Amino acid sequence: MEVADRNIGETRPQIRQLDEAAINRIAAGEVVERPASAVKELIENAVDAGADRIAVEIADGGKTLIRVTDNGCGIAGDDLPLALARHATSKIDGTDLLNIHTFGFRGEALPSLGAVGRLTLTSRSAGHEAAQIRVDGGVMAPVRPAALSSGTIVELRDLFYATPARLKFLRTDRAEAQAIADVVRRLAMAEPSVGFSLTDVSGGSDGRTVFRVNAEQGELFDALHQRLGGVIGREFVENTIRIDAEREGFRLYGYAALPTYSRGAAVQQYLFVNGRPVRDKMLYGALRAAYFDFLSRDRHPAAALFVDCDPTLVDVNVHPAKSEVRFRDPGTVRGLIVSGLRHALAEAGHRASTTVSQATLGAIRPPEPGPARVYQMDRPSQRVLAGAHAAQAPGFADLGPAWSARVDPVTEDAQPSDEPASESLPLGTARAQVHENYIVAQTETGIVIVDQHAAHERLVYERLKAQMRENGVAAQALLIPEIVELPEEDARRLLDVSDDLYAFGLGIEPFGGAAVAVRETPAILGEVNAPALLRDLADELREGDGSLMLQARIEAILSRIACHGSIRSGRRMRAEEMNALLREMEATPHSGQCNHGRPTYVELRLSDIERLFGRT
Repeated sequence: MEVADRNIGETRPQIRQLDEAAINRIAAGEVVERPASAVKELIENAVDAGADRIAVEIADGGKTLIRVTDNGCGIAGDDLPLALARHATSKIDGTDLLNIHTFGFRGEALPSLGAVGRLTLTSRSAGHEAAQIRVDGGVMAPVRPAALSSGTIVELRDLFYATPARLKFLRTDRAEAQAIADVVRRLAMAEPSVGFSLTDVSGGSDGRTVFRVNAEQGELFDALHQRLGGVIGREFVENTIRIDAEREGFRLYGYAALPTYSRGAAVQQYLFVNGRPVRDKMLYGALRAAYFDFLSRDRHPAAALFVDCDPTLVDVNVHPAKSEVRFRDPGTVRGLIVSGLRHALAEAGHRASTTVSQATLGAIRPPEPGPARVYQMDRPSQRVLAGAHAAQAPGFADLGPAWSARVDPVTEDAQPSDEPASESLPLGTARAQVHENYIVAQTETGIVIVDQHAAHERLVYERLKAQMRENGVAAQALLIPEIVELPEEDARRLLDVSDDLYAFGLGIEPFGGAAVAVRETPAILGEVNAPALLRDLADELREGDGSLMLQARIEAILSRIACHGSIRSGRRMRAEEMNALLREMEATPHSGQCNHGRPTYVELRLSDIERLFGRT
């Protein structure tokens, strides 16, 4: 097939000015990528207008209809034509493009939508009559009176009818509708004080409510907690920890899930900068780095995190859709996210997610046989229990200690202790060891089943990490320094973080040109392929933090050492050993999951156990 020549031919073409309609359609291709982009722009305009109720209606995945209604401040009738002019906005005066306090600031959304669709804008502001203006494919009609009590209604029909080529590249109605729902949910998380609704009116029906949340009340974290529960789900908020940290003018807050509440894909990661939903590689990388010690490579953390700062510290004008941002000091933001999350996870201690126990109950719940069983007595009195135990005593007396699974024998001469019962502690007191691997402990509200190997592996691992932090990483000096030739940019990146690498036992220094001399390597890694290690570190530095990758390698070795040095499956433990393990788990951060992100224990509440046996 002959390929067309894309270069200018021998005949010099004439330079001409494109007409306004063509300019608007070209610009609209950057701002309005799909129906979800249009919904995002219109909702952001409504939020900037001070609305606290925003209703979105769509038909056919937003291809034939998008209608956004809000109760914001509205637009005066005389200003409607100006609102549809390119680069006309009420949000900035153009003198300072860094001090941005609103979602929108370019004045491109409405003109772009009017250039590629049939746009009707109806609005009323305080002290003015309602007015309406229409624009079809960039052709504007005159302003006319309308009926509206307050706020603004933006109706967009036949999106991309003026650019049929773009229309062909849209996905199915279902996929576009899902993308719109995702946009609405993300913006709803960013604005807990605003009520949102999304209705699908495809086929001319009365509409099917896809999503609805009411405006939340209360202080920041209470409102955010309620909103996240309504958007992501109650299961998410029940298994999260509160995040609130500050550093050098940046504040990080929100909720992050426990490591045992991990996902198979990065589908529950929501990041916001100054209230703006973003999809930024650096922020996602920092989130992943904060969990790298707790999750395996195929698991992903869940979180809804908000970074707030002075607008002059972040540039939101680096992407046409404003989905990416650029920080003046990205290292500070990355460090805040990593340290803030790690500190919060450490404070969570041994806590594990409730989904672990729910999955356990689901696995052992018997099938429903039919009608509910009727029991003669579910809760016998103490007198009846005493009589029953006396009648059963001869039979149980024949079972000696060798037949019992209890590990805390009760003797007749035992004296009462002044110490509080260990059953009141979070992980209770050990009662049995099952299959020489699982410790069964009794708490005040139920039972706890502990995987002794996984739990002890985590405890040993945390102990080794603490020793490494206190004593540093031992370095082994190379008899002959190894010279590694690297691309100039990679060598510069490595030498810029040489002090951080030295803290982990890797000593490097410049050797002229783009060469780097390796003089020391971490002793715990044994024999090291220095060129391969430096190239991996340089690749990691392009994406995030190379010293973090080196730390991960060292801690992976510590994890293997901990695995071999922990209590093995199949070993019988005495009562005092099991209880000591439980107490150490309670005192050790991150002990709720093993080194690979799996839970170390399962907690079953007595009410759930009784429900399994129909005792409700």
